[in-house]
Amino acid sequence: MERRAKILAERRDQLRGAMLRDKPRKRRSDSLGVIRQVVNALKLMQSQQSDKLNDRLAQAGLRSRDAIVVFLFFKMVTPVLLGAVAFLLVYLLQVGDLSPAGRLLAVVGGIGLGFFAPELYVSNLTKKRQVALSKGLPDALDLLVICAESGLSLDVALERVANEIGGANSELAEELSLTSIELGFLPDRRQALLNLNRRTNLPSIRGVVNTLMQTEKYGTPLSQSLRVLANEFRDQRMLKAEEKAARLPATLTVPMILFILPVLFIVLTGPAIIKVMDTLGK
Repeated sequence: MERRAKILAERRDQLRGAMLRDKPRKRRSDSLGVIRQVVNALKLMQSQQSDKLNDRLAQAGLRSRDAIVVFLFFKMVTPVLLGAVAFLLVYLLQVGDLSPAGRLLAVVGGIGLGFFAPELYVSNLTKKRQVALSKGLPDALDLLVICAESGLSLDVALERVANEIGGANSELAEELSLTSIELGFLPDRRQALLNLNRRTNLPSIRGVVNTLMQTEKYGTPLSQSLRVLANEFRDQRMLKAEEKAARLPATLTVPMILFILPVLFIVLTGPAIIKVMDTLGK
């Protein structure tokens, strides 16, 4: 909750055009000064690439202003660090009796692993966050339908739903809170909904955004549209559960053949084999 409140406060101040000058932020900027200087000296931050990278980090839940700087720094340092560790282990400490080609391959593998490690980390965070958003979306839509039927506006309804589901699904609550803030501050409400779509990059949320945009444009009833979407997402979740249940017998075939059937044969035929061996021995 503290992290979410901090993110929302930063986004609110960005939209207001103000800059935070408190002491913790100053100490943090001082600690990241060296990293920022290295990234700027090597010219790693380019305009087009930085925008795409900001979107990727936002999809992973990394929304800090210094997230892109830290990511680029570790993407540059990690290959060198892992390559040096591999060189130390293979050549100096001689861990594992490897041939010269194997040692060289180990060092190159450490460098390659260091190059892809930050990308894999961000990709895993993005997948986990998207799964959490997908699980909490149908319940959030049900709450949003109740708020819309009670007469609340879209931004107030999103804020109320975010407060209600904050303990159960903090990721979705954070996205809804950010969207509510942007709906109140941005002159174009359509841009706030597009920002939600860009931050999540989920087909289900894309459908919600399109529905809300059509509601804002044509004036269709919000509660009715959201109720239809909630039913569709609930049916999709049920279909996925049924699909997993249908795949279960085929998935269990190999473990049954390898682990269960041999034990079953031993239990059933073991006594008979022992009796036959005793009879033949006599």
